[in-house]
This record gives sequence, C-alpha cells and structure tokens, in this order.
Amino acid sequence: MKPLSLDVLRLFGVMGEVRLDLHVLFEAAGNDPEQRLRVLDAVDELVRAGMLDACGGDFYAMTGKGKETVAQS
Repeated sequence: MKPLSLDVLRLFGVMGEVRLDLHVLFEAAGNDPEQRLRVLDAVDELVRAGMLDACGGDFYAMTGKGKETVAQS
C-alpha cells in the first residue's frame, strides 16, 4: 500500500468521522495540487481494495478492512 493511501485511511481517525467528503480527504495531500491528484488515485485504490466504500456524492466511509489496516500499521 502506498504511504498516501495509508494517510487517507488515518484521516478518518484524526477527524473522528465515519464518513468523509473528498474535499476533506484532500487534506492528506496538504496544499500541493499535484499531490491532491494522487489522493484521487489513493481513494480509487482503497475502494478497489475494499478499504473504503463510496457512499454517493463525494463521500466515502472506511470499511472494517480499512480499520484493520490502520490498526496494523
């Protein structure tokens, strides 16, 4: 797993939320526009791996698999 993908997962715990908006997930990239594009790739990777669920709109929720991954890191 890429470090940025793990940072995206960790952001759920930092924010203390079950669901997060894509704009909040961009915070994992800071202010770098190029890095924010990488966040989109990381979110896609996490959805494909079953660690995030797309909840409609721009919202995503961490799955049990995602929580386990964060706990093991």
